Amino acid sequence: MDPKELITRIARALVDHPEEVSVKQVDSETTVIFELTVSKGDIGRVIGKHGRTVYAMRTIIGAVVGKTRKRFMLEIVE
Repeated sequence: MDPKELITRIARALVDHPEEVSVKQVDSETTVIFELTVSKGDIGRVIGKHGRTVYAMRTIIGAVVGKTRKRFMLEIVE
């Protein structure tokens, strides 16, 4: 599964406004950056208590992207 699609599916399952979820992928030679945008009211849901939800998302995406031998970053854009 495509990491961008996986992030989108996970985020849409967590938020109240799934239609406002978007993921932008920025590639470079050694790094892939995924910029996750959600509505203002849903940012807390994506981050979770003490950042546990976003940490879990990063772990899952790391397993998928790890095969490409590139570093990745998941950023939540306000």
